[in-house]
Amino acid sequence: MSDRRTAKPRVLVLYTELAPYFLAGVRRLVHEHGACVHIVHWPVNREAPFALGRTEGITLVERVRHDDRELLRTCVGWSPDIVLCSGWVDKGYLKVCREMHRRGVPTVMCSDTAWRGSWRQWVALFAVQTWLRRTFSHAWVTGGPQARYAHYLGFDRKRIRTGFYAADVDVFAPLAQLLDGPKRDHFPHRLLCVARYIPTKGQQLLCDVFAGLCDAGHARDWDLWLVGTGELHDQVMGSTSGSHPRIRHVGFVQADRMPEVMAQCGVFVLPSTYEPWGVVVQEHAVAGFPLVLSDAVGAAERFLAEPFNGHRFIAGDPTSLAEALSRILNASDDALIAMARHSVELGRAWGPGDWARTVVELITGP
Repeated sequence: MSDRRTAKPRVLVLYTELAPYFLAGVRRLVHEHGACVHIVHWPVNREAPFALGRTEGITLVERVRHDDRELLRTCVGWSPDIVLCSGWVDKGYLKVCREMHRRGVPTVMCSDTAWRGSWRQWVALFAVQTWLRRTFSHAWVTGGPQARYAHYLGFDRKRIRTGFYAADVDVFAPLAQLLDGPKRDHFPHRLLCVARYIPTKGQQLLCDVFAGLCDAGHARDWDLWLVGTGELHDQVMGSTSGSHPRIRHVGFVQADRMPEVMAQCGVFVLPSTYEPWGVVVQEHAVAGFPLVLSDAVGAAERFLAEPFNGHRFIAGDPTSLAEALSRILNASDDALIAMARHSVELGRAWGPGDWARTVVELITGP
């Protein structure tokens, strides 16, 4: 084990499904703090097949290449100064964390699971607390409800951090400049939804409600684009409302192509019935989008200040969604620009640089 005060920290990440925004924080950790980062990760999700690329100072290792015993031996050999682990879903990861915790290395449980007070969570509190203390020294979560859950699990409040998810601000911030140019001259009357087509994301409800507003003559000249793929893609696209002429299903878009799509749209909508956080919310806030979010979207805690930059509606409720959309569809372009600017301010308040500094603080702090 190396000295925790080392100027060039060695960081071990035991992750599930990697995404570009996470790697943005890791790259800042490498470039700004001289870190050497080893990432063990699960296979890329077929419904979100992001191209991860390669960066000097970051080693990517596929989890399937090691059984639990080999993984433990390899990770111990890396002599990390800190271990970041995605929750407790991988028993092999837990074995590594337990051994590194025994050696005095900070081991951080990273999670976006919010406290909801369900009976399953109450059972989990009693089932995991004993071994959790022997496995993790800290918790790094996304927001307030997640921090509450971590505290109930037994983590001291001083050892709980928030802000585990951070959008790649540098990628999306330039889009906000459109508010002083093309979007100021002609604000795009186009709603945008970016999410996997799975039951909890709510694309069918969004299509049903928007198509209804169009047919009733309440949508003015607005249309709707949906970006993503997944098990329900063909079903939603082929439905009566999903095939409406003012609704377009764009399909999956790689991260480096998203700005092209976003530049053509004006307002972001996320109608999820379950969304513990949602980094996509910050991405669109930074880019200068008014937001329409269900009350199930965790990221609203930090990036939605209703009504200054958007509106919230009751998850799964078509009437509530129609009301929220109508407030947007009937707003003036000047009002939408003002909302967009407020989104930018909120979105830029946290980013990959803050994420990287938190890792360093976790290494050197209590």
